[in-house]
Amino acid sequence: MLFNSLEYVAFLPLVVVAYFALPHRFRWVLLLSASYYFYACWKAEYLLLIIFSTTIDYWAGLRMGRFETKEKRRPYLLFSLITNLGTLFAFKYFNFFNESTRALFNQFNLLFDVPAFNVLLPVGISFYTFQTLAYSIDVYRGIQKPERHLGIFALYVTFFPQLVAGPIERSTNLIPQFRLVHHFNYERTVEGLKLIMWGFFKKLVIADRVAFYVDQVYNNPGMHSGAPIILATYFFAFQIFCDFSAYTDIAIGSARIMGYNLMENFRRPYFSKSISEFWKRWHISLSSWFRDYLYIPLGGNRVAKSRWYFNLFFVFLVSGLWHGAAWTFVIWGCLHGLYLIVGILTGPARDKAWTWLEDRLAAVRAYQIRAAGFIVWPSVGRMRDYVRIFVTFHLVLFAWIFFRAESIADAFLLIERMFDFDGPHSNILNVSVALGSQGLLIALTAIVIMEGVHLIERRRKSVWQYLAGQPLWVRWPIYYGLGFAILFFGIFAEQAFIYFQF
Repeated sequence: MLFNSLEYVAFLPLVVVAYFALPHRFRWVLLLSASYYFYACWKAEYLLLIIFSTTIDYWAGLRMGRFETKEKRRPYLLFSLITNLGTLFAFKYFNFFNESTRALFNQFNLLFDVPAFNVLLPVGISFYTFQTLAYSIDVYRGIQKPERHLGIFALYVTFFPQLVAGPIERSTNLIPQFRLVHHFNYERTVEGLKLIMWGFFKKLVIADRVAFYVDQVYNNPGMHSGAPIILATYFFAFQIFCDFSAYTDIAIGSARIMGYNLMENFRRPYFSKSISEFWKRWHISLSSWFRDYLYIPLGGNRVAKSRWYFNLFFVFLVSGLWHGAAWTFVIWGCLHGLYLIVGILTGPARDKAWTWLEDRLAAVRAYQIRAAGFIVWPSVGRMRDYVRIFVTFHLVLFAWIFFRAESIADAFLLIERMFDFDGPHSNILNVSVALGSQGLLIALTAIVIMEGVHLIERRRKSVWQYLAGQPLWVRWPIYYGLGFAILFFGIFAEQAFIYFQF
């Protein structure tokens, strides 16, 4: 069941009404049943995988809870890790490694005859696997007490708002909330509905609209050159952000209506001043998962510099693989690892260069004050922020080429043809057949509106809090305008969210 479907528009109100109508002691049964139904709408057979993973980690948690020392808990943690990661490998990575090995053997004329594992990738398997693993590791570390209520634990694994594409929740945050008595709250409901509406705007008006242009170019890289490739690459940056953050907004909004607080997953990532900051703002639940459960156990930055660089690179290599079983994702992850390492190595030189520039411009600024009475030239600190945001965004943009391309060959072809402005297919409008010139204008306008909201949020926690302080005649036209924009300019084709494939 997709968030952007009529089924979900009917499903959520029914669940919410039933939730508040039931006594608290029965609510977990309703939510668990609703979550299983929500997932079964894709492929009911794969519910068995979720139940299998739930049972393994529930049992492992109970067994670890019987011992005080990590040494005695370790066998059960290893059992959980091997079982969950083994299942993930079988369904998501076996064919990738199998085909890569076959290609390697073929280079040496060696026989490799292991058949492929022809099954459909279970939706959201990477998300709920990492969520259950986080629980097992936290119990092993003594951070989380074993959950003895099987139903509550199963609900933690399958809670429908965030089941398929996150946020990847921690048991320490979500499980205690299932035991709290939540009463219907009008303000909280309105807040949740606003988040859902904003998510629909980003998904239906921006992401699904620019997808027409992106797909037309990236699915046929040899047919385009120059400006269309550049525009499609920019559009994909906004498509993937709007698509994924929209899912998060709808998930958080849906949960908030019922009284549950899910973790923040995006924080204006394209305003980041460095790649390190980008990963503190993009897919926060995943980046924090890798930090806590992989990067820090490897030693983090509390090791020799060479090992620190290896830790960074390895974490992003694994992050690339987490996103997909393809070499394009591996390269994407490795690029981000290299960005971080190069950023660390060049940091002192860049600081020195900006200090030198600041010293040279100090005299210019002093002259402006004396001559004109005000400063025309911006401060070096502000200039540096603008440059850092610009550079960081375009480094991320370049890496997105590999993330979106169908193959490594396609990615390099797109890069090669990107600056060929003399070809027969280098006109932007020639590619906008599926999108249309009007659609192109709508997409660009919607992106500008979204970035305007982000600029407001740079100084405030939430644009909704900002609007709450405005007069009624200011607030409601904006709310109605957003609703009408979704109804009149949204793409209601029920396109799946990009991160469902992960």
